Amino acid sequence: MRHAPTALSKLDSEREAALRNLDPLIVTKLWDNPCWLSFRLNFIAFRFNDPVYRWIEARYGLVRPEFVALYAVGLKGGVAAKNIVASAGLPKNTLSRAIQKLLQRRLLKRETDPEDLRSYVLALTPTGRAIFDETMPRMVQQQGAMLGTLTEAEQKQLCELLDKMVIASPIWPADLEPESNPS
Repeated sequence: MRHAPTALSKLDSEREAALRNLDPLIVTKLWDNPCWLSFRLNFIAFRFNDPVYRWIEARYGLVRPEFVALYAVGLKGGVAAKNIVASAGLPKNTLSRAIQKLLQRRLLKRETDPEDLRSYVLALTPTGRAIFDETMPRMVQQQGAMLGTLTEAEQKQLCELLDKMVIASPIWPADLEPESNPS
């Protein structure tokens, strides 16, 4: 496929007018691009992440990897650092440093894993829980603003399509094979 399935030439006049407000390179990357999916997903994720993480850093002094770890533990306490690494898409050493800083700031605490007494899991401290609880409404508000352009049925359809892709993700290549050098 050379371009996105919703080619610029097939847009209704209202969307066409809205596109004129976007930078021309954004339009090219998101529509006239054989890799339109990854660029659109990254564009949307950036529009969520950038204001959220800037606000969190200004308000709480937490950089993105630190908040990623705190948020993960806030969603599901009693997880090991390896679980955060697996879910975050950030390098192991980056998250390890972030977790250490959160432990030093007493936003996280280590507890013995009740299922494996030789291992440790992470939990929020009361201060960490307060930050998690204070940030959640802003994040939900940002997501709501982004989803507000879709009907409930469209939101459900989007969620189902993304579910399908996430579930299939383990079969995608984790590394790109170097091209063979024909001799």
